Amino acid sequence: MDRFRFEQAVAAIDAANADDPDTLVWAGEERPKEQLHAELMTRWVRRLDPEATEAQLLAARAHHLRRWALPRGEYPEGRAGYLRWRKDLNRRHQDDVADLLAPLGYDPVEIGRVQEIVAKTSRATDPQVQTHEDALCLVFLQTQFTPLADRLGDDKTVEVLRRTLPKMSPRGRSEALELELSDRERSLVAQALA
Repeated sequence: MDRFRFEQAVAAIDAANADDPDTLVWAGEERPKEQLHAELMTRWVRRLDPEATEAQLLAARAHHLRRWALPRGEYPEGRAGYLRWRKDLNRRHQDDVADLLAPLGYDPVEIGRVQEIVAKTSRATDPQVQTHEDALCLVFLQTQFTPLADRLGDDKTVEVLRRTLPKMSPRGRSEALELELSDRERSLVAQALA
C-alpha cells in the first residue's frame, strides 16, 4: 500500500462527505452523517478483518459517498421506488469513488475492486464483500436503529431486522449482539432472530 496515496484518497472521500447536510450526534459531537458513517465503517472493517486490504478500506470509506446528492424523495414511494433508488445510488457511489481515485493514480483494476466491494457483488462467495456487509449492518445498528424504530414502530422494525440480520456472517451477528443496545433494541433483535 502506498500510504501517502491512501491517505490522500481518504482525505478526498472525507472532504466530499463533509458537505452532508444531514448530521448525527456521536460522542457528544455533531458530525456530517456520511462522514461519520465512513469513519465507523472503516473501524468495523479493520476490527472484523485486521488484514483488510487497501480496496476494502477505501470501499468502507466511500460506501455512501455523497449519498444525500440523490435524495430518496426523487423516487416513487413503496418498495419498487426504494429498490430503484438504491440501485441508482449504488451506481453513483461507484462512479463517484472512481472519479476521486483515478486522479490519485489508482489504476482501473484497483478502482474496479473498490467498486465491486461498494456494489456488494458476490457477497456469498467473497469474504471481503461479506466483511463490508457486516460492517454496514453494524453501523446501521449503532447509528440508525433507534430512529428507525421510532419512525416505523416495533413490528416494522422487526421486519427490517429480519431482512438485515441474515445478510450478516456469524461473526457479524456475534458483534451485533455485543453492541451496547437498549432493552427495547435487544428485544427487537431477539424477536427478529426468533
